[in-house]
Amino acid sequence: MTGPTLTLRAPADGSVLGEVPLTSREQVRAAVTRAQAAFRSGTWSAQAPRARAERLHGLADLMQRDAETLARLDSEDAGKPITECRENDVPSAIESIRWFAEATDKGHGTTTPAGRDVVAFTEREPFGVVAAILPWNYPLAMAAWKIGPALAAGNALLLKPADATPRSVLHVAELAREAGIPADVLQVVTGDGPTTGAALADDPIIGALSFTGSTTTGRGILAAAAASNLKRVSLEMGGKSPQILLDDAREFGDALIEGMIESAFLTSGQNCTAGSRVLVHESIHDEVVARLTGAAAALRVGHPADPATQLGPVIDDRAADRILAAVDTAVREGATLVTGGGEVDVVPGGRYLAPTVLTHVAPGSDITRRELFGPVVTVQSFRTRDEAIALANDTEYGLAASVWTTRLDDALALARGVEAGLVSVGAYSEGDLTVPFGGWKQSGFGGVEKSFRAFEQWTREKTVWIALRH
Repeated sequence: MTGPTLTLRAPADGSVLGEVPLTSREQVRAAVTRAQAAFRSGTWSAQAPRARAERLHGLADLMQRDAETLARLDSEDAGKPITECRENDVPSAIESIRWFAEATDKGHGTTTPAGRDVVAFTEREPFGVVAAILPWNYPLAMAAWKIGPALAAGNALLLKPADATPRSVLHVAELAREAGIPADVLQVVTGDGPTTGAALADDPIIGALSFTGSTTTGRGILAAAAASNLKRVSLEMGGKSPQILLDDAREFGDALIEGMIESAFLTSGQNCTAGSRVLVHESIHDEVVARLTGAAAALRVGHPADPATQLGPVIDDRAADRILAAVDTAVREGATLVTGGGEVDVVPGGRYLAPTVLTHVAPGSDITRRELFGPVVTVQSFRTRDEAIALANDTEYGLAASVWTTRLDDALALARGVEAGLVSVGAYSEGDLTVPFGGWKQSGFGGVEKSFRAFEQWTREKTVWIALRH
């Protein structure tokens, strides 16, 4: 390996996992040029949709064959519990590839009644060369959300994984070649944001770019795209999702606390849709806090390679220090620390944070508005439905929300009143692949993931107007 590299370290213990190239601006341009040549050759873009579908199904088959390898790579790179990777991340990535493979020939255009002397219709065409920049918290699953529709539509795709978590995506690129997807149709460019990511954002050939990550980085990508070739940009960014419990929420029984725990602490809270704000009706506040705290304290924090581990380490020292400082500040400002708030001694070199619950948090305080991306949940009480909606919307983010009530009128009022792109009722859920996923406000821009609407990110509409001669 020549040229600058990035050293990969395991969040579990800080050990070195390997090195990958830091792809330079010039190398990105060379990769874009190869992708453009691959697209123009028609070896992929001109194939019949069912032929592309067969290749994508072949990729999914190979991912299934190598599922344990993919789970291990994501677990090591991101510090995610191996059981979570085996049972959630890898199966969902494979399902995504299969779903979009099946959708390859299901799209259609429109015809318009322009008159007897005209035939007018629309169709969607691939951009050509497209790119995606991935987050570190779900390396493989997020890659699949991009690979599926981008390749199904006929594009040539450049993937930039997060600098800390590239190995599962690199493995999938090898599997794509084994599945018969032509060379340079799927390329992985490893590197950091300021160098490699910036080169993709302002490249004049790339026609569309999808990004999942922080709001700050998303703003920079949008500005770079505007200053270059006005490429299509879709952004899925941060969140500060509320879990809203009305006075009848206890009727859900154990499913309530199980759903709340999953929402708050899945992936150690390092999840865009994490339900980090619990808003609970005052009549059940104390009982919910007691049950939530007990369940949180019982979670097993451990090494990600241990199948019994439920919470692994946070991604790095900087994240750990930021999360702990935010908790300390909230306590100094009057919040009550009910459980957690510190570190768990697992193995040297890793930063393992205890599941944390804070109550008596002041409305509008920093910890209720800023995305922490860690295992920390705040609890606030409310009296009325309107007050719950006001608390839920008191943030710049609008990605997701959970509503717990058995009353249909209240459920619909909250679902319609909360400013978020996704609201689940009676569950913590992001929905399946048939429904779109995208945020409002500072959480999303320009497009959605999943469902048939995901193809809108990767294709452009063309109108054809044919004047008939009689």
